[in-house]
Amino acid sequence: MTALESVLLLKKNMSKSIIGQQKLIERLILVLLSNGNMLLEGLPGLAKTRAIKSLANELDCGLSRIQFTPDLLPSDITGTEIYQPESKEKFIFQKGPIFSNLILADEINRSPAKVQSALLEAMEERQVSVAGKTYKMDPLFMVLATQNPVEQEGTYPLPEAQMDRFLMHVMIDYPDDDSELEILRLNREEQFAKVKEAKKLSPEVVFEARKEIDQVAISENMEKYIVDLVSATRYPSKYSEELASWIDFGASPRGSIAMDRSSRTHAWMNGKNFVDPDNIRAVVHDCLRHRLILSYEANADGITPDQVIDEILKQVAVIA
Repeated sequence: MTALESVLLLKKNMSKSIIGQQKLIERLILVLLSNGNMLLEGLPGLAKTRAIKSLANELDCGLSRIQFTPDLLPSDITGTEIYQPESKEKFIFQKGPIFSNLILADEINRSPAKVQSALLEAMEERQVSVAGKTYKMDPLFMVLATQNPVEQEGTYPLPEAQMDRFLMHVMIDYPDDDSELEILRLNREEQFAKVKEAKKLSPEVVFEARKEIDQVAISENMEKYIVDLVSATRYPSKYSEELASWIDFGASPRGSIAMDRSSRTHAWMNGKNFVDPDNIRAVVHDCLRHRLILSYEANADGITPDQVIDEILKQVAVIA
């Protein structure tokens, strides 16, 4: 079985337990293959936690769930040194839950900035520094942070600099009525069905897929298209007065990098060895929506980042 066939099988198996959230499944796998991290936003009960658990169940890897609360400390995430007088080194580092493969940072906006920032080094550098020592993360590592768009009282919104660390910001909504019916039946079956140990995919599949994704070609025109889309968020007045009135600050170079990595992964997952404009358009919203800072006027008029990106796609032409 090839790496692509294994990934498609992974997607199929996850779809059996995650009903009506096909986009969520696709984005989870895409971010994992792109070696990035994902911020997931949706109302309670929309299978955010279930999705990451399903991914961990299908892969032969570890999963840590960290429930973010106002009293959480950075050491609760990274770990801490414990004094042991009988040991030669006296202090022994006790690893925290961040030392796993898949990390579910549940309701990340419930904790203060100093706790949120404990994830930054692990997300960006794939390492944790404690008491002057550096500890490397596992090669298979991804943070899935969730946040609830309602109940904002007592929360700590993520700073723009931290939002920028996420490869994608994915928004999910309610399933349709047919999917809701399937969810009811699935839940009923799971209450009485015996749990069967399914064969898990080896993490080597992910590493092999990443090697193949590195070989996906992206032409100079497609690179220029990505750069032009990001440039439009920084200098919107070149395109229209309306765009200029909506955007205060545009995307950083991380936005361009995220679109490049994500579009190549999207092309590979669809059986192509090159990137075309459709692959870029398929990922642009998730890669840029959390990297735009809208103006007061845009917020007052109820303009969303997705509407701004839609307008940018209309304004920016593809070079043939």
